[in-house]
Amino acid sequence: RQEMIDEGFHPDFPLGVQEQLKILQSRAALPADGGLRDLRSLLWSSIDNDTSRDLDQAEVAERVSGGIRVMIAIADVDSDVTIGSPIDQHASEETTSVYTGIRTFPMLPESLSTDITSLNESADRLAVVIDMVVGGDGAISSTGIYRALVRNQSQLTYSAVGSWLDGSSAAPAKVAASVALQAQLKLQDEAAQSLLDERYRLGALNIDRVEAEAVITDGHVQGINARKKNRASDLIENFMVAANGVMARKLTEAGVCSIRRVVRTPERWPRIVELAARYGESLPIQPDSGALNAFLQKRKAADAVHYADVSLAVVKLMGPGEYVLSRPGGDQPGHFALAAHDYTHSTAPNRRFADTVTQRLIKAVLSQSQPPYSDQQLDSIARNCTLKEDAARKVDRKSVV
Repeated sequence: RQEMIDEGFHPDFPLGVQEQLKILQSRAALPADGGLRDLRSLLWSSIDNDTSRDLDQAEVAERVSGGIRVMIAIADVDSDVTIGSPIDQHASEETTSVYTGIRTFPMLPESLSTDITSLNESADRLAVVIDMVVGGDGAISSTGIYRALVRNQSQLTYSAVGSWLDGSSAAPAKVAASVALQAQLKLQDEAAQSLLDERYRLGALNIDRVEAEAVITDGHVQGINARKKNRASDLIENFMVAANGVMARKLTEAGVCSIRRVVRTPERWPRIVELAARYGESLPIQPDSGALNAFLQKRKAADAVHYADVSLAVVKLMGPGEYVLSRPGGDQPGHFALAAHDYTHSTAPNRRFADTVTQRLIKAVLSQSQPPYSDQQLDSIARNCTLKEDAARKVDRKSVV
C-alpha cells in the first residue's frame, strides 16, 4: 500500500464512491433498451486466470460460409460508471488495477468490477460485442460492433482448458459435461490458430515469458508457481488482438479521435542485433519485426528451457508501450511487437481506464452522438495512462523484491 502511495496512486476510494455504489446496488433490473440485441441464449464462455474475478470478456463462435464467426462480448462498464461521477473520477486518476501478487488494488470498487459489471457465470450482463468472421487464412472480414445482453454460460481457466486443448490432460469438469461446449472451444481454437498464423506472417513477435504467481490460502502465501503461456491463453490473446484491431479501425472509419496503444520501432535495435549475434544469428540493420520473430522462433526450437530469458531480454530492449492520441488521417506509429498498424485497448474496461474511454467513444459512434471527449482531454488521458502504467510496473517490481 505504501509503495502504491509512493508511486502516485490513491489506494483508498473516496467517500463519494461508496454513495454511488449504494445507488448502483439498489438498482432493480438491467435497463430496458430497445437497441440491445438479446444474445443470452448463445453458448458464451470466458477463459481467464485461476484467480480472476473481474471478468471483462466472453466469447462464442459459429462456422459460417466465409470461415468462423467470432463474437467477443466486452463488459459494458460505461453503463454504470458515467463520465464525471465519483467512481469515474477515481478511475481516471488511477487508470489501472495493480496486481501485486498478494493483494490487488482495483481501479474500480470490487463490488463493481467483480460483480455488477463483471461477466460472471450465469448472470445477465450488458456488453459491447465485437463481431467478426475469421477466414481460413486468418483474414478478418464482416466486422460489426453493437450493444447486447449476454450471459456467460461457463467460467473457465487457462490452466484447465489449455492442457485439454493441447491434449496433455482430460477435459475440465464443465467442459467434459457438455459436448456442445467442447465443440465450441475447439472451434474457437481453430479460429485463434488461423489468426495466429496470419499474425506471424505479418511479423508479430512470439514472446514467451514465465510469470511468477503466488499460491495464497487464507491470506497467506503458501508457495510460488510459474505461470506460462498455453493453448488457451494463446486463444484469448489472439482474439483480443483481433478485437482491438477491429475497434481501432471502426473508430478511424467513423472519423473520431481515439486513444491508441503503440509500441514504437525500437530505438535500441542495435542492442537487439547484438543479442542475436551472440547466438550466431544476423538481423538486418533496420528494425524488422518479422526477422526478429524468426530469430526468436529459432531460439525456442534450439533451447526451449532458456527461451523465456531471451524473450524477456528482447521485451526490455524494445521498451514499454504507451498510449497516444490518434486523429483520423494522422500518421500512427503502430504496435511493433504485434506488427499491427491499427491497435487500441478496448477489451478490459474493468481494469484499464483507456478501455473504458474507448468503450464510450464507440458507443457514441453507435448512437450517432457527439464524442464524449475533446482531443485535449484524450491526449491528457493517454499521457496519464502511460504514466500510471509505468508506476504500476514499479510497484510490481518492488513487491516482488
